[in-house]
Amino acid sequence: MEIKVAKEYITLGQLLKLADIIQSGGEAKFAVKQLYILVNNVREDRRGRKLYPGDLVVVDGKQIQLV
Repeated sequence: MEIKVAKEYITLGQLLKLADIIQSGGEAKFAVKQLYILVNNVREDRRGRKLYPGDLVVVDGKQIQLV
């Protein structure tokens, strides 16, 4: 799956919502602790992590490429 970043960056919490993994921003706090998330092959659990075009995010085996 590809997600286009309209600004300089988006946060991991915003990405989870855009990818329909969570329904609301409030769920992000719990989702990042419960889901197995990799950002560029590094484990991540901070919902505020800044993501930039070119980053590869894997959430429980589902790949998301930022463009």
